Amino acid sequence: MAVPSGTTTTFDLTGIREDLSNLIFNISPTETPAVSNMKKGTATSTYHEWQTDSLAAAASNSHLDGDDSSPNTIQATSRLGNYTQILKKTVQVSGTSDAVNKAGRAKELAYQMSKRSKEVKRDLELSVTQNSAAVAGSSATARAMAGMETWIASNKDNFTDGTTPVTSSGAPTTAPTDGTTVRTLAEAQLKTVLASAWDAGGDPSTFMVGSFNKQQASTFSGIATLYRDTAPKVGQTQIIGAADVYVSDFGQLAIVPNRFMRGRTGLVVDWDYWKLCPLSGRSFKQERLAKTGDSEKRHILGEYTLECCNEAASGKIADLAVA
Repeated sequence: MAVPSGTTTTFDLTGIREDLSNLIFNISPTETPAVSNMKKGTATSTYHEWQTDSLAAAASNSHLDGDDSSPNTIQATSRLGNYTQILKKTVQVSGTSDAVNKAGRAKELAYQMSKRSKEVKRDLELSVTQNSAAVAGSSATARAMAGMETWIASNKDNFTDGTTPVTSSGAPTTAPTDGTTVRTLAEAQLKTVLASAWDAGGDPSTFMVGSFNKQQASTFSGIATLYRDTAPKVGQTQIIGAADVYVSDFGQLAIVPNRFMRGRTGLVVDWDYWKLCPLSGRSFKQERLAKTGDSEKRHILGEYTLECCNEAASGKIADLAVA
């Protein structure tokens, strides 16, 4: 049907106001399960140290009536350490950018600082979960912490061509070597690592994995339930398509997806033996930087390290397929 002659339509108009929503939609994830679950400590030097120890193996213990007592052999503690790592995000906004009328935010500087705060927290999550080596640093090289994957050496399931450095003292300055082959995550692998960690004295509560292996874990036979009752209809059931709790021989294990860890590794974690330690006075904070012109400059800065109180309480499944 033709438009009547002389009709003014929107195609003829000048000055139609823009229709721009006053909301800004950002779907970038901000959940940081490792950072959120770790205990909190404090570092007082750029090289943070702690000690680990263990009891002698249980043995037959019977003695003669009236026998003299001889001293047992003393086992020295292990002295371990990790380096602090500086994390930083910077924003510089011109005076005009803050002054003009904008959709979705009043002040550009405040909006950008809010974004950077979330970004640097994600960067910290990535750092603590990686297979990264500890770096002492220099005037030309930034210090870096060794991540969770690097520390776990005792309880692991991986291919023989993948190696994990074992640290008896100091910091792990070599990162684990990945296997050249990957395999499908299987329940038997998880059972092996859980049993090994439990035998060592650990009590893991979380199995942390990437998105692909979260779905793979949902197929395990040990998941808590496949169905649940739903309201309002009595007797109606809903199929659960995901496994959030795995019931093992050693207790319940939360299966937690992590967007920032490496997808090829599954971490079996006892959170009682991990600490996130900011350098004293260097927890994340915003600071105003020197004004050098018609702009405002800020940064968000923090300095942290990871303390692995005893790696034998946790475990990992390495060299996993991610697709």
